[in-house]
Amino acid sequence: GEDATASMVLGSFAFTGRGFYSPAPVFGPGSGVVIAVFFASIAGIFAFRNYAKKALFERGQLIPTLWPSVAIFLIPSILAFYLMGRPITLDLPSLKGFNFQGGIFMRNSLIALWFALSIYTAAFIAENVRAGILAVSKGQTEAAASLGLRPGRIMNLVVLPQALRVIIPPLISQYLNLTKNSSLAIAVGYMDLTGTLGGITLNQTGRAIEAIFLLMLFYLAISLAISAIMNVYNNAVKLKER
Repeated sequence: GEDATASMVLGSFAFTGRGFYSPAPVFGPGSGVVIAVFFASIAGIFAFRNYAKKALFERGQLIPTLWPSVAIFLIPSILAFYLMGRPITLDLPSLKGFNFQGGIFMRNSLIALWFALSIYTAAFIAENVRAGILAVSKGQTEAAASLGLRPGRIMNLVVLPQALRVIIPPLISQYLNLTKNSSLAIAVGYMDLTGTLGGITLNQTGRAIEAIFLLMLFYLAISLAISAIMNVYNNAVKLKER
């Protein structure tokens, strides 16, 4: 219109015809300490939850995990952030001339790819989870409820541990499919590895065998890595017979 105006969401995010602009972190001196404390907090959460689970199974002691986990996640990182003099800042995007400068830029084609693959894959994963939960006998839920367990505890302690043995194997296939379906990025105009190495590089060099071989190696490496990680998790949750 004649009096068109534009504004940024929360003063930090901008949606344009080119794409999406968001603040970018800027790491100063001492930021490595903050990052190390952050990852140590995540490791501490897993250690605390394992301790609480062990106390429940061995001594029957119920230790709350939600709020202690939130405290372990936030308090050490916030303290380290301020003790180190707030070394991590944000580079906010700003309109300069006819385009935005600074921050992180994501193309509309990348957002479209993420959205499409997320919705498509999430539908299959939701069906896997539903099938896994329904595979657990209803008598398991009724027996746990008869012991006085709350619905949340029944799901976490009785249903999910058994359902994961059904959910994880097809879930591995869905993650592998998601990796390979990302090659459809060229359909929305986003130049990923398939569009560059398997398209531009191949056409510019004429070395079709080498380009396709490198492309195959990349997808093979990613698929094997995902399969290895998920199989380790699958072995951790599978039924262990005596």
